This record gives sequence, structure tokens and C-alpha cells, in this order.
Amino acid sequence: MDFFVQQIAAGLTSGAIYACVALGLVMIYVSTDHINFAQGEMAMFATYLAWAMIDAGLPYWIAFGLTVAVAFAGGLFIQRVVLKPLENAPVLALVVCFIALLSIFNALAGMIWSYTIKQFPSPFPARDVFGNGLVSVQQLGVVAVTLVMLGLLTVFFRYTTLGLAMRAAAQNATSARLMGVRVSWMLALGWGLAAAIGAIAGMLVAPIVFLDPNMMTGILVYGFAGALVGGIGNPLGAVAGGFIVGVLENLVGSYVIGNELKLTFALIVVVGVLLLKPAGIFGRVIVKRV
Repeated sequence: MDFFVQQIAAGLTSGAIYACVALGLVMIYVSTDHINFAQGEMAMFATYLAWAMIDAGLPYWIAFGLTVAVAFAGGLFIQRVVLKPLENAPVLALVVCFIALLSIFNALAGMIWSYTIKQFPSPFPARDVFGNGLVSVQQLGVVAVTLVMLGLLTVFFRYTTLGLAMRAAAQNATSARLMGVRVSWMLALGWGLAAAIGAIAGMLVAPIVFLDPNMMTGILVYGFAGALVGGIGNPLGAVAGGFIVGVLENLVGSYVIGNELKLTFALIVVVGVLLLKPAGIFGRVIVKRV
């Protein structure tokens, strides 16, 4: 029973990270109808920036805040400079652009910081909560950061003018323009927020998997699975999907297929959801006239 509880706690910790990645993917998808394949590499690059600041002597939380701000500005820059000229381009051109960004960030990280695995500090102590080795402070801290971020985003999108404008631009760009909303800038803000959320996910996962340029490759697959399970167009559903995938991945890996095949399980989840319920558990089917 203790082992089962331990796997649930570890699954919730992993699920919190997958939820952050899924949330970033969903924010870009609802704005552009496209999946950002470079989301993981952008998060990895931001985590390296945080590591460089901490290694230079900055306190963790100051480096954390600066990294989130830099990631937000980087997301804005990518949308305005790289993607804005491709607004009317074919879908394949955007896919190629996303893959190119993935390769660029991965290569830059390796060129600047090398491919040597580095340790990334955790702001949470490694001690147990109850003294029985089942739940650690770090696990609770990761889940708490995710839930706080989700709460702040919920307040932002429901109760602020800017958040409502972003939702309007995502749901009906033409009507939003008629109401005076600058849709192009709303898309840029969406990219900035997605990049900032990805940076948080990277800094949460780095103390667990260690820091290297390829650390987010598998995490992106799990995050994509979580987004599909919860609903690729539903931010709250994507967060729930991330937690679901995290817990199921740990339980299936521990009791059924072994830890070596956990990534295969995530791919099976992706294929299964696409075949059986493409809208996800919490998503809704949208019919468009073409």
C-alpha cells in the first residue's frame, strides 16, 4: 500500500509538470489552431538561462522571476518577428517553422552550454512531509506552484479586460476586431504567456531529470498526451489531463509494463485519444462550415 501511495504522489508531481506543458500547448492552439512543436525546447532554453543566473550568484527566486520575464519577452519576439509574416502561409509552412525553432533552440543550448548534464537546484527541501518517505516537500511544492499558476491564469482570463480581450480574439477574431481588439497583439501575448508557462515547467522538471538540451523531448510528448486527454481546446481540461497522464504513467510503468516503456504508454494514449475521442474528456466537438 505504501508503494502505491508513493507512486500516486510521484505521478501527481510528474502530472503537474505535464500540466504546465499542456497548458502552454493549449494556449497557442486556441489562438492559432496550431501545435507549437518547439514548446519543449523553448522551455529548456529558458531553464538554461535560469541555471546561468543561479550559477552567477543570483538567488533562486530572483532568477526564477527574471527567467519567466525573459521567456515572456522571447515568446512575444518570436510571434511578432518570426510568425507574424506567416499568418496567411500554408499550414505546412508553419509546421516547418516550428520544427526549425525546435532545432535552433536545441543547437544553441548545446553550443552555448555544451551537452554535459548539469544539476539544477530545487527551491524545495528534499525532506519528507510525514516522515515515512511517501510524500516529499519537493513533490508538494511542484504541485502547489502548478495550482497557483492555474489560479492566476483563471483570474486573468475571467476577470481582467486584457484576459477577456485575449479570449475574444481566440474565439472570434473578426468580431473582436470590430470591437476594437488588436487581435495580432493578443496572439503575441498568448505566445508570451505560453513561453513563460513553459519556462516554469522547465525549472520544475530540471531538478528531477537534470539539465541537458534534450531534457524536454519526452516531457513534451507527455504534455501533448495530457492536452489531448483533457481537451486540446480547454485549458482547465489540459491541466486535468496532465495530472491524469502523470498518475497513469507511473502506475502503468510500475505495475504493468516497466519504467523503460513509459514513453510508449504516452504515445499509445495519444493514438487512442485521437481514434476514440479526439475532443478529449473535457473538450467539446466544434463543427465548422467549410
